[in-house]
Amino acid sequence: MTDFARTRAAFHLPQGVTYLDGNSLGAMPIAAADRVARMMRDEWSEMLITGWNKAGWYVQPRKVGDRIARLIGAGAGEVVMGDTLSIKVFQALSAALALRPDRKVILSDSGNFPSDLYVAEGIARAMGATLRVVSPEEVEAAIGPDLAVLMLTEVDYRTGRRHDMAALTARAHDAGALALWDLAHSAGAVDVDLHGADADFAVGCTYKYLNGGPGAPAFIWTHPRHADAAQPVLQGWMGHAAPFAFDRDYRPAQGIERMRVGTPPVIAMAALDAALDVWDGVTMTDLRARSIQLTEAFIAGVERECPDLVLNSPRDPQRRGSQVGFRHPQGYAVMQALIGQGVIGDFRAPDVLRFGFAPLYNDEGDVSRAVAVLARILRDKSWDDIKFREKAAVT
Repeated sequence: MTDFARTRAAFHLPQGVTYLDGNSLGAMPIAAADRVARMMRDEWSEMLITGWNKAGWYVQPRKVGDRIARLIGAGAGEVVMGDTLSIKVFQALSAALALRPDRKVILSDSGNFPSDLYVAEGIARAMGATLRVVSPEEVEAAIGPDLAVLMLTEVDYRTGRRHDMAALTARAHDAGALALWDLAHSAGAVDVDLHGADADFAVGCTYKYLNGGPGAPAFIWTHPRHADAAQPVLQGWMGHAAPFAFDRDYRPAQGIERMRVGTPPVIAMAALDAALDVWDGVTMTDLRARSIQLTEAFIAGVERECPDLVLNSPRDPQRRGSQVGFRHPQGYAVMQALIGQGVIGDFRAPDVLRFGFAPLYNDEGDVSRAVAVLARILRDKSWDDIKFREKAAVT
């Protein structure tokens, strides 16, 4: 049984703050600050460039990747870290398209994170493909014999709706296509099983539920059946079979190593490695049960105390990730007023108040306080103030 009191105690949670935005940026593990300081003091400072060998900086992307692998249903040696999520989407999608050279259609849905669609648009333009976007409910019916790659985010960033990864992957395979999954709102939040779903490619970020810190590196996974055949368009020197031979021509490394691009962010990786220590002893079954418990309690409380809000997430917890959205015509102002009272969620246009529950550190007390403060703000209309309507650069 996972000890969630232990995991909560492993995080720095500012006094007087109820933090329900772990789906945008995870809270800081207490050990991360010391780990980064130690890396800078004992490694960078003293070892200088020899740290690539002495401290193992060069192999960090694979070692950290192995730690994430067990959280997403992948195997050892199948996940590698580095770069941003958009770059990893680019790599995975371009590699998948190249594996289906006789097909030119990429299928995604309108609930996908816009950045993924931007990347897909650019790839489609460069590779002579077509990006087809349908509503989430129309995805299965839109999978046809011309499809090359199904590219979906498992959990919708705005509504929390969760796709059936196994069913849609099977449908894509039946049509002769490949399936690429973005786990940005899944990894560390729900019970992902890439091998069980027989997915082809997966990518994800680590600054949300994995708590790696702002700008933490992304990860990429390739099913072993594709690992030595995938040819990403973006070829970097760290993905070369012999990077320090400095060959003129590119020769891809074996397996997932070919998905490396540039120099890994060593300092950021140290923080992420410390964050992953918290996961020791955590089972994904327990994590998922905890997530459902918290989100169900929050929905019940908000619907009881805040009749002005409309649920914007699936009611069935099996069809929902670890976040809940509610709609209000003045959602931005309501959220700013809520943040002003120490309950931090976030806003997504046009009118969604979004609350992410991180089972490692959120508890029932967070649910109760968030519901109470939200109800008070709506009851006394304290959100109706000009200062809460002025939009900041980041919402």
